[in-house]
Amino acid sequence: MQPETHQPTTLIPPYGDRLVDLMVPAEAAEEVTAHANRLPSLQLSERSVCDLELLATGAFSPLDRFMGQEDHRRVLDEMRLASGHIFPIPITLPVEPDEAIRLDQDIALRNAKNELLAVMTIEEIYAWDRDEVAQKVFRTQDLRHPLVAEMHRWGPLNLSGRLQVLQLPRHYDFQDLRLTPAQARCRLERLAVSGFVGTPHSAIPDPRLNVVAFQTRNPLHRVHEELTKRAAQEVDGVLLLHPVVGMTKPGDVDHYTRVRTYKALAQRYYDPDRILLSLLPLAMRLAGPREALWHALIRRNHGANHLIVGRDHASPGKDSTGTPFYGPYDAQQLVQQHGQELGVAVVPFRELVYLPEEDRYEEVSRIPAHTRTASISGTQVREQYLNNGKGLPAWFTRPEVATILAETYPPRHRQGVCIWFTGLSGAGKSTTAEVLTTLLLEHGRQVTVLDGDVVRTHLSKGLGFGKEDRDINIRRIGF
Repeated sequence: MQPETHQPTTLIPPYGDRLVDLMVPAEAAEEVTAHANRLPSLQLSERSVCDLELLATGAFSPLDRFMGQEDHRRVLDEMRLASGHIFPIPITLPVEPDEAIRLDQDIALRNAKNELLAVMTIEEIYAWDRDEVAQKVFRTQDLRHPLVAEMHRWGPLNLSGRLQVLQLPRHYDFQDLRLTPAQARCRLERLAVSGFVGTPHSAIPDPRLNVVAFQTRNPLHRVHEELTKRAAQEVDGVLLLHPVVGMTKPGDVDHYTRVRTYKALAQRYYDPDRILLSLLPLAMRLAGPREALWHALIRRNHGANHLIVGRDHASPGKDSTGTPFYGPYDAQQLVQQHGQELGVAVVPFRELVYLPEEDRYEEVSRIPAHTRTASISGTQVREQYLNNGKGLPAWFTRPEVATILAETYPPRHRQGVCIWFTGLSGAGKSTTAEVLTTLLLEHGRQVTVLDGDVVRTHLSKGLGFGKEDRDINIRRIGF
C-alpha cells in the first residue's frame, strides 16, 4: 500500500504530537539489507511481529522501540514511560540467553518464515520478573489468564535498542483495509473535506473532527450496529470501525470471517461519509482496564478522540475459581480517569435490547419494567442456531452476516470428523473401519481412509519406536 499525504489536520494530533516512523528510507534500504544479511538473526514470535509492525508505523507513539529497563519499570509501577507519557502495557522483546546476543551489536529480526523485517542495535539486555509483570499488569498470577500462561514460555531476558525496519510483515488478505495510522488519518480527513465536519464535544472542547473508535474482536450484529451509529451521532462525528486482526482471545471467530462481516455491514448499512473501516494487527494482552487505556492511546494515534468502552472490555473471562478477572466497569473507569490527559473521551457501551413489539433497539435503562424484550447470547448463536443449521433471525443480525457465519460454521451434519482406531495387530481395526466407512457412505457422507499399511509404507517409513519417532509419526498423521 502506497503512503498517503495530506494537508494540515483537523484531527486530534498523535500522542506525543508526532507519529513515530521506524521505516528505513528507500535510498538506504539496500545498504541496510546487505548489512543485515551478515548479522546473527533472532526469530520473532507472532506476538513480537505484531508489536514490531505497530512500533514501526507509529501506532504505539511516542514509544519507538521495545522497552528498555527504565520504561519497563515505570510502565509496571505507574503506567507511564520514562518520559512521563501514559503507557499502560509493557511492550518487550523477551529472549533466551544466547552467546550471539551481546550489547552494542546489531542483530537481524526475522519472522517465522525467516523473512528479514528489521535490524536492532542492542543497547540493553535486562532480566524481568514474570510474576511481577503478571501481578501488576494483569492483577493475577492465575494460569487461566491466557497471557499469564503464555509468559511462562517467554525468555527471561528483554532486549531493547534502536530499530531500523526494512519491511512490514506481509499481509495478503484485505490489503485495502490495512491502514497505518498515517493512512487512517488521511482517510478520515478526506471525510471531513468531503463535507462532513463534526462539532466540538463537551469532553474534548477542540474545534476538530470528532472520531469515535470501536474496538472489536467479534462479528458485528444489529445491536453493535445500532450502538456504533448512536455513538457517532452522539459526538456528531465519524465512526472508526477498528477491529483487531492480530492475536485475540483463544477460541475467537477467525479474522477472515469477521472482516467479511464488517465489510458487508460497512458497505450496505452505514453512511459512507460517517464510517472508516480499518484493520488493526494488534496482539491483544486481555489486560482489562490497562488494555482499554492502551486501546485509547492506539486509537488516538489513528485519529480518534473518542473510544467506545463497554462492560468487561478486553477481559479474558473468569479465573480458575470462577471469579471474573476484572470488574465489569473497571475499564471504563480507568480510561475516564486518564481521558483528559490522553485526549480521548469514553463513550460508554450502553446495553441495548430488542423490543419485538416495536421492532427497535433501546437502552435497558430506558425500558419500563415488564416490557417484553428479545436477545440471543453468543453461546446460543453457536449451539441453537449455527450447529443446527437454523438461520439467525433478521432482528438479531443482518442477512449478509448470517450467511457468512453459516458458511464458516456449518451444522454438525456437514462438519468433518476424524476417527482414530488404535490397537494391536489383528485386533480388527481395518475391518471395523471398513464397516463404518460403508455405513457413513450409505448416509451420504464423504469418507477418506488412511490405513496403517499406507502409514507404514509411506508416511512413517524408516521411523522406529522411540519417543521422538513416535511423536513424529503422530504429527505426520495429524497433518
